[in-house]
Amino acid sequence: MNMDDKFTTFSPWTRKRWHAKVPDSRPTRILGVVAGALLASIGLELFLMPHGIIVGGMTGVSALLAFYTEMRLGLFLFLLNMPIFMLQRWKLNSSFSSLSILGLLVLSLGSFLLHPLPALTSNPIPAALVGGLSLGFGVGLAVRFGGALDASGRLFDWLRSRSPLPTEAMIWLFNCLIFITAIWLIGFEQATHSVIAYIFVFESIKLTLSGIRLHVTVQIRSRRSDDIQQAIALYLNRDSSNVNQTADEPATLHYRCHRWEMPRLKSIVKDCDPDSEISIKS
Repeated sequence: MNMDDKFTTFSPWTRKRWHAKVPDSRPTRILGVVAGALLASIGLELFLMPHGIIVGGMTGVSALLAFYTEMRLGLFLFLLNMPIFMLQRWKLNSSFSSLSILGLLVLSLGSFLLHPLPALTSNPIPAALVGGLSLGFGVGLAVRFGGALDASGRLFDWLRSRSPLPTEAMIWLFNCLIFITAIWLIGFEQATHSVIAYIFVFESIKLTLSGIRLHVTVQIRSRRSDDIQQAIALYLNRDSSNVNQTADEPATLHYRCHRWEMPRLKSIVKDCDPDSEISIKS
C-alpha cells in the first residue's frame, strides 16, 4: 500500500488539505509510529490472516507468501520491505527513513508475537471490517507521525522514472495482480473478503490523514459556471457562496458541502464541464 499516493490513486480531483498539527517532538513521533505499527499488527494477525484475508501492497504480497509457504507473516514483512527502505535510504529524509525502519521492525515483531493467539472473531465479514479498520488506522497513524509501514510506495516512486506508466497506474495494476493471485491461491470467497478489507483500509487511512471533518469547501473553476450553478442548485439544492469572474478567466465558484456529497458534486460538475478544475479545502 502506497501511503503517500493513496489520495490520488482513485481520485482525479486536485485537493488542498490543512491537517491538524502533529507534535514535532522526536519522542512523540516515535510513540505515534510504534502505536500505528502495533495497531496494524493486531489487524493483520488477529483478524485478517486467520481468515485468509489479504490487502494490497507489500503487506498483501507478504500475506500471500505466508499462506503459500505456511511461514510467519512477520518474516516476509521484514524481508520484502527492509531492503527497499535501506536501498532508498540515501534518497529519503533521515527522520522518515529511521521512523519507517522502526515501524517496520515493530510491525514484524508484533506479527511474530501475535501469531500464536486465536482470531478474535470466527466470522470472516466482521474480521474483514474490523481488521481493515485496524490495519488502516495503524498505517495512517504511522504515516501521520512521519514514518511508513509499507515500502511499495517507495518502490513505485523509483520505478516511475523507468516506466511510461504513472505511479497511480502501477499501484492499481500491482494491487489487481495481488487480488487475482489471491483468487487462485486462497479462493474466490476469501478474495471477496479481501476486497472488502482493502476498501476499509483505504478509507481509514484517508480518515486518519485528513481528520474527521464532515464538511468541506469546494472551489470550482470553469468557463461554464452558469450551467454548473444551475445543475448544483437543481440536484443538490445548494447555491454558490461566491463567484469571481473576469472577461478572460474562468469563473470561480465556492460551495460548502458534506463529504458524502462530494462524489455526486464531482459528477455533476464534470457532466457540465469535463475541463473544469475542482479543489477541495478540508
